[in-house]
Amino acid sequence: MEQMKMVLASGNRKKLAELSRILSPMGFNVIPKDEAGVDFDPEENGSTFAENAKIKAEAICKAVGAAAVADDSGLCVDALDGAPGVYSARYAGEDATDDDRIAKLLCELKDVPAEKRTARFVSAVCVCFPDGSEITAEGICEGVIGFEKKGSGGFGYDPVFMVGEKSFAEFTAEEKDAVSHRGNALRALKEKLEQAGF
Repeated sequence: MEQMKMVLASGNRKKLAELSRILSPMGFNVIPKDEAGVDFDPEENGSTFAENAKIKAEAICKAVGAAAVADDSGLCVDALDGAPGVYSARYAGEDATDDDRIAKLLCELKDVPAEKRTARFVSAVCVCFPDGSEITAEGICEGVIGFEKKGSGGFGYDPVFMVGEKSFAEFTAEEKDAVSHRGNALRALKEKLEQAGF
């Protein structure tokens, strides 16, 4: 069976690898937007992860005339009233690194005791098709924010997001896929795609 091209509305290679692991067995060949000739980033001005995912997928789908998939995800920390939330990537400023964002987060939580450091990663995934149809799914992973970075894998806030005794950055790819917000969202998306006949 020939694979159907699906353009990822991101140039993030780690995100591409994560989506490909789950969507490839379903017959989708996921390629990053730059390989599809897209050199712009849609403005993410939605107030929810789902709105932002749709904005990105819709814009890329229109630009390339092919199915496009977008993920918008972030970290919601209870002690910070849900922040950084949809601003997770811009939490420490536009040009900040993952380390900058983690440093800011740990600083904001420096006086928060272990039992109040509950948090969750949330992921919304949206696929838009050239015929105007769309499928959206969401996933959540509960955890706590650690007091220091642990592990060298993953990306973003993974080194301080603890699930059980380990940080996401200490998980193998397979372990992370099994419990992660994005893994949960993609499994929900997979079910919806299968129901739609893919």
